[in-house]
Amino acid sequence: MARVRPSFHHEAPLWAAGQLVVGVDEVGRGALAGPVVAAACLLPPWVTLPVDVFDSKQMTRPQRERAFHVIRQYGIVAVGAASHREIDRYDIRRATAIAMWRALQRLPHWDVLLYDGLPMHEFSQPGMHALVDGDQHCLSIACAAIVAKVIRDDLMARLARRYPVYGWDENAGYGTARHRQALEQYGPSPFHRRSFAPIATLVAQVSSLTVGERRR
Repeated sequence: MARVRPSFHHEAPLWAAGQLVVGVDEVGRGALAGPVVAAACLLPPWVTLPVDVFDSKQMTRPQRERAFHVIRQYGIVAVGAASHREIDRYDIRRATAIAMWRALQRLPHWDVLLYDGLPMHEFSQPGMHALVDGDQHCLSIACAAIVAKVIRDDLMARLARRYPVYGWDENAGYGTARHRQALEQYGPSPFHRRSFAPIATLVAQVSSLTVGERRR
């Protein structure tokens, strides 16, 4: 499938009106473990980045990491997160909004928000706009997605050193075959999302067991 290169199509008229535009996206919404991480990216108007930027899911890890460093050099970025406990407490949709707001609050100033996905009532104020597939078409959002993914992947790789059986350094907490097999064999870790169906089922079955106690 051909990769779509994000552009400044959405930012250009806003910049022409003298407004500062911030793109926001999240990573980790569908994972079984770890936090949801959001990034906010404010790029200088019509900046030319010396690196290819695409939808982060269509980039390799080395490509994302190189782009990550360039984006931080040329733009202003901020990161926010909501923990696995907050996901279980509030649900993933509200936890995502919390992570996004935490990222936004770390920016000094902005006028217009462009964020990926469907409209969210937490972002219904004037100047806040949802863009479906925004990470594929809007460069500010695409850059935010890259920052969020690199940060979260690094976090999950560090957690993998403490809980290596789940393969988080490779799957970043998503439900791959290896991850699900490890869950069946070892049970959930303290960083798994208990409210997500696969984990909730395991907890109901082996609620009295901890990691390392269950073996086949």
